[in-house]
Amino acid sequence: MRKSEAKAKRKAPTDGAAQVEQDEDRYFSRAVSKALEVLEILKRSPKPQALHQLAPQVALTKSSLFRILHTLETSGYVEKSAEGRYVMSVDRQALIPTSMLSRLLRVATPHLRELTREFGESTALGVLFENHIETMAVVESPQVIRMGNTVGRILQPHASSIGKSITAFQTEERREHLLRSYGILRMTPQTIIDEQALVEEFRSIRERGYSVDDEETTAGGLCFGCAVSISEDEVLAAISMSMPKARAGAAETHQRLIEGVVRTARAISAEWSG
Repeated sequence: MRKSEAKAKRKAPTDGAAQVEQDEDRYFSRAVSKALEVLEILKRSPKPQALHQLAPQVALTKSSLFRILHTLETSGYVEKSAEGRYVMSVDRQALIPTSMLSRLLRVATPHLRELTREFGESTALGVLFENHIETMAVVESPQVIRMGNTVGRILQPHASSIGKSITAFQTEERREHLLRSYGILRMTPQTIIDEQALVEEFRSIRERGYSVDDEETTAGGLCFGCAVSISEDEVLAAISMSMPKARAGAAETHQRLIEGVVRTARAISAEWSG
């Protein structure tokens, strides 16, 4: 068998077009995909699921599935009963269906990588859950001194750029729910904690189309965010670019950075809907 034939055979679809797309996507993580698949099953299931019930549904061995379930349980995404059955934690339920969330990660990650490559700064994707906003993807800056973020981090709805970009576009009821669930806490002297000032901040974000975290969550940090449109009726996700404020230059030069974030958010939205 020639090398080209062997390569083609390895790429032959096993589950249709979706499997081919996954095989050819070097950024695709099978473990993350299986974890999201497990969450989707638990979300749909009317009653808790045992390990032996889940294993055939996700086409995994019990040992492989147990590692995924243990990780999800440790991270607070699922809960295990005394009988050893699993159920999805109520406060970790994403408002985006899990299948859509998996696709969003595949669409957004290459764009985040390109934004980081262009500006050399850390980028991230955040998603709205039932009572919080959470980091779902991070591309770290290659520079030694950088603003860090981690997948799974709960973001401040009133201070972080991703948090503010999402919270600003929610209904008043959901906005209040997010703020009360997290708490309007002061992280730095720059954090906005006055409720009327927050109302004005959210109004400004809706008008200009982007958010700014200017040392509101971390002293010396600067972050720009923009909502990502993946639903006609709701804003359920946003991206950000973070950097040490000293490296961002004067305020007059920030516009180029903002334009990069807004352009990337629109590119993700366009590919999503395309």
